[in-house]
Amino acid sequence: MNQKAKAFYEYWKDKGYEKGQSQPFWLALLRDVFGIDRPEEYIDFEDQVKLDNTAFIDGYIEDTHTMIEQKSRGKDLNKAIRQSDGSYLTAFQQAKRYASELPYSKRPRWIITCNFEEFYIYDMENPNAEAQVVKLENLEDEFYRLDFMVNDKVEHIQQEMALSIAAGEIVGKLYDALYKQYEVVREPTEDDLRSLNELCVRLVFCFYAEDAGVFGEKDMFYNYMSQFDAASMRKELIELFKVLNQEDDKRDPFMRDDLKKFPYVNGGLFANEDIVIPQFTEEIRKIILQDASYDFNWAKISPTIFGAVFESTLNPETRRQGGMHYTSIENIHKVIDPLFLDDLKAEFEQVKNAGSEIKVRNAAKRFQEKLAGLTFLDPAAGSGNFLTETYLCLRKLENEALKLILGDQVGMLIEDVQDPIKVTIDQFYGIEINDFAVSVAKTAMWIAESQMMERTKHILHSNIDFLPLTTNVNIVEGNALRMDWENVIPSHKLNYIMGNPPFVGANNVNKEQKQELIDLFGKGAKAGIIDYVCGWYIKAATYIENSTAHVAFVSTNSITQGEQVSILWGQLFDRGIIIDFAYKSFIWDSEASIKAHVHCVIIGFSKDGSKTKRIFNDDSCVVVSNISPYLIPGANTLIERANKPICDVPHMEKGNQPTDGGNLIINEAEYDAFIADEPNAKQYIKRLYGAEEYINNKKRYCLWLVGVSPATIKSMPRVYKRVESCREDRLNGGPDKRKLADRPTEFRETKNPERYILIPSTSSENRRYIPIGFMTSNDISTNANLIIPDANMYHFGILTSNVHMAWMRTVAGRLEMRYRYSAKIVYNNFPWPSPTPEQKAKIEQTAQGILDARALYPDSSLADLYDELTMPPELRKAHQENDKAVMAAYGITKSDEEFHSESACVAMLMKMYKELIEKEK
Repeated sequence: MNQKAKAFYEYWKDKGYEKGQSQPFWLALLRDVFGIDRPEEYIDFEDQVKLDNTAFIDGYIEDTHTMIEQKSRGKDLNKAIRQSDGSYLTAFQQAKRYASELPYSKRPRWIITCNFEEFYIYDMENPNAEAQVVKLENLEDEFYRLDFMVNDKVEHIQQEMALSIAAGEIVGKLYDALYKQYEVVREPTEDDLRSLNELCVRLVFCFYAEDAGVFGEKDMFYNYMSQFDAASMRKELIELFKVLNQEDDKRDPFMRDDLKKFPYVNGGLFANEDIVIPQFTEEIRKIILQDASYDFNWAKISPTIFGAVFESTLNPETRRQGGMHYTSIENIHKVIDPLFLDDLKAEFEQVKNAGSEIKVRNAAKRFQEKLAGLTFLDPAAGSGNFLTETYLCLRKLENEALKLILGDQVGMLIEDVQDPIKVTIDQFYGIEINDFAVSVAKTAMWIAESQMMERTKHILHSNIDFLPLTTNVNIVEGNALRMDWENVIPSHKLNYIMGNPPFVGANNVNKEQKQELIDLFGKGAKAGIIDYVCGWYIKAATYIENSTAHVAFVSTNSITQGEQVSILWGQLFDRGIIIDFAYKSFIWDSEASIKAHVHCVIIGFSKDGSKTKRIFNDDSCVVVSNISPYLIPGANTLIERANKPICDVPHMEKGNQPTDGGNLIINEAEYDAFIADEPNAKQYIKRLYGAEEYINNKKRYCLWLVGVSPATIKSMPRVYKRVESCREDRLNGGPDKRKLADRPTEFRETKNPERYILIPSTSSENRRYIPIGFMTSNDISTNANLIIPDANMYHFGILTSNVHMAWMRTVAGRLEMRYRYSAKIVYNNFPWPSPTPEQKAKIEQTAQGILDARALYPDSSLADLYDELTMPPELRKAHQENDKAVMAAYGITKSDEEFHSESACVAMLMKMYKELIEKEK
């Protein structure tokens, strides 16, 4: 679109006569830049508006409620111009006056004033705000700011979302009321809960069917059910369900007329006659008739959103344990667009430009056949929102293809078109472990099918019966990690696999889930420390081994960080898997009332690797030759756990774990009182630093009694009491803790070097540099930090450099998004440079410069100093000098521009790492 906007500018940059060129200008903008096929049908010109005299609106787009006031080139849009009534108004004021005379339903959301050189954009939701200005000369880069003229999608989705969430709340209310009725008779059994789920699904289908015209008459379900009181409603509903499952020729000929007019549904939705339905109450009757039927219109809900919200009627605890999350339409498209939809849309553009009318028609027929031949599998289907949204997108493309196929016949009765709809829900397959979610997914797909059929009817002006259902929703109930996917759909018949497998982290995997991973990865593969989603990756990779299918999953971001990378991707690469595209880490939000905030990545992969490799990060996208498992450009190098450094550098270890029940630790609030009561203890108290205390300069202390004689300890009653309590706490703990009870005067470890480097294990991702520094024997580090006892100023300079930080950001694990520095992944595998003596001396000098710059601000914590907003200029400059010195040691000069990007720097380090590992072998 950038090139189209540039071409538009080149053509119009010297034109601009208001009366003669306004309409061609806007028609060309809509057609050539924003892709509106028939812009003359999209925008209205010169609509009359009655003021004291007749005036005319220059342009109005009804679909997006956009009003345009056009002036000639050179006119100042902010200057008031005399009107025919003698008043002076700016172009915006003129447009506002026109708007005030329009019917309320046509009043503009947006007003654009334009002089062929500038677009002034006014959002009438904020009428007093300053206008946004887009210059024609900048249209190539800023065309997206005018996107609202042709894109009512956001507002439409928001309306659908509000309706769908409201519908979900009604279902939740109904679910709770029905559940209470099961409890009246007995503790609800598993069969009762299955029946309750099925009953809710059936009722929702009836609510939708009467509002969408599927039953034939408006309010048909309401009119039938409202005849009965609460006591008889259960019996009549059971009777209705039987009728909905009966073909017309098999029905009782003497059936009541109010039942007989309900159509046969088919599809198995009403087939189960063993469903347990409880007695109804007045509350249930009111919810069904008033809240769900009379007061609510189900026809406009989004099946994609509603499916997820409907599923939220499950118990929240069940939902959390199952790892289910709800997916926004925007996030679904982050998966399906690069997986297949972008390619299909691009192909359709080629169809539209195939040449003559007959060539376009034939190309459209082939395109429709292609759409109808595609098959999709979601092996973690949940409420079916990936499948539903994909079906809707394919049917929308098919409808556009039908318009091309029918040509001038669009809008007429088409008798010679047999089965015009070829894309069906038969093409969609799913696996879901939860029975209720399976029922919800099937219902969502049927609703989607009904809605799209209505759109096709409008294209053909021909009636197409939705009922009885003739298509099958191929979503099966089962454990995807235990099932053979070939039994759902043979892999050679499948085109795409997609989905959002459960977000269950390695620490939350239960016993059964852990065993599933072990069975998939093998006993020696460290399957116990990987996220549950990894199981879907291995299953998919095995399934497509002899297939050209492409896969894309949403995943917890930890599968691209830390130790999990080598465990998962080592096996995937052994199976020939290639990463096709990736979204770097972002927050994955839900549409449900209980939001799910998870840091995720999206990874598309296949065996054929035929797709252009793309990495998405926020709104940017870069094309690369290969995507590494760390989601950066580069080779498929895997960083494996190392017990010692691969270079000749000092050993790194964890700090001291207290394991004392808090008894050897003295908080700041109790320090003064403790010293006052036990003054002799002061010499045995040292500052204690976890990551929090170190970064934020918080005070905490500990009793450091290593080597202190028993007599001395017993001479200090408060100290002795603390030691006694520590022993008791350890004796009451597990086996490992009880072993420590024999030395209650000490932490589990007793590391206290004279001088050492401290690195906090966890720190904020918002800092460019992890705050690290030197500590002394007066400072005790807990196991929340890592320490390097024999480190010097040179080591400090390298570790605090942007080169090391780039490496850390790529290979370290994360806690949400916070950095999780580790010895065995980050430090031990880091490729150190081989500096000359002069380069090493320079690094030592710049490293000292960092410490000196910090010392200028003794009242500031490291959190203050390393906040990007408050970082002192002296400290920033000191780091920049150190960065230059370290890069020079790696042979990176100022002229090596390609190495100044973080990804290029990491690629260099990965290459060095690989060479070092191969050298060791």
